[in-house]
Amino acid sequence: MTSTDTMTSIDSITLDASDPAAAETFYAAAFGLGPDVVCLRANDDEVTPGFRGYTLSLVVAQPADVDELIGSALEAGASTLKPVKKSLWGYGGVVRSPDGSIWKVATSSKKNKGPATRQIDDIVLLLGVADMAESKRFYVERGLPVARSFGRKYAEFSAPPGHVKLALYGRAALAKDAGVSPEGDGPHHIAIRSTAGSFTDPDGFAWEHA
Repeated sequence: MTSTDTMTSIDSITLDASDPAAAETFYAAAFGLGPDVVCLRANDDEVTPGFRGYTLSLVVAQPADVDELIGSALEAGASTLKPVKKSLWGYGGVVRSPDGSIWKVATSSKKNKGPATRQIDDIVLLLGVADMAESKRFYVERGLPVARSFGRKYAEFSAPPGHVKLALYGRAALAKDAGVSPEGDGPHHIAIRSTAGSFTDPDGFAWEHA
């Protein structure tokens, strides 16, 4: 068993934005997230509308929290990719933030247990990968223990409490889950800050030393 003291952890993510100050205001208003989790950096390069190869998920306790967070995101300037609705796995919706990042807010519960709290239980970074076995092996070798795995379809890694979780999904499947076309090229417009060090992974995502 890997100790949480030695486990590789993702401390934060850095997103490109043409207006970092406006993006910071959005994330604070929409999800209550600050620079300790979501950092912003200026990027004046043309940001293409195509899929960037990743999504970010906020896991909450009940449908009321999904409605609250999706609602505040839309009020702050996000656009709807998938309206909130019930499904076999629970309840959730997907939005695109003004900086172009895709965010899913979801819960496995289908019933409310009380009023909305805006409490986020987990933040999950999902990377769309070309070869599940290769990417999974790559991360295991860098100290990320597998928590759940479903063949070549999905893998999720353990994370210390309070840190961003990493999960892998096939690129086309991830795009479908987000409600967008899988087409897209150029940089991913994200950097992942972790204790694993600085490197570029097999799918072109940049990792930076935390």
